[in-house]
Amino acid sequence: MPEKIRFHLDENVSTAIARSLRKRGIDVSTTPELNLIQATDEDQLNFARKEGRVLVTHDSDFLRLHDQGFSHCGIAYCRLGSRSIGQIIKSLILIYEILEPEEMINSVEFF
Repeated sequence: MPEKIRFHLDENVSTAIARSLRKRGIDVSTTPELNLIQATDEDQLNFARKEGRVLVTHDSDFLRLHDQGFSHCGIAYCRLGSRSIGQIIKSLILIYEILEPEEMINSVEFF
């Protein structure tokens, strides 16, 4: 069975999204659950990279790190308030269903 994308939701992403994705069998970790609230953005990306996870965020600082060449397993970015929780869930499910983990390496998906 081919590998599937695994997500890491940063502290600004609703825990309702994590719960909904998990109900669909998608592997999700979150910053609050792992006590990474005080971690820097660089540490968050390093954690996600080491775990092979796509970072899901509303924080544009991660886009800056991407532009600076910071290595990562993918960033899924949605501007805060631009989409409902349901729309975010549908977008992440689509990313999960269509893309392979290797396609996300050092890439950003805007949704």
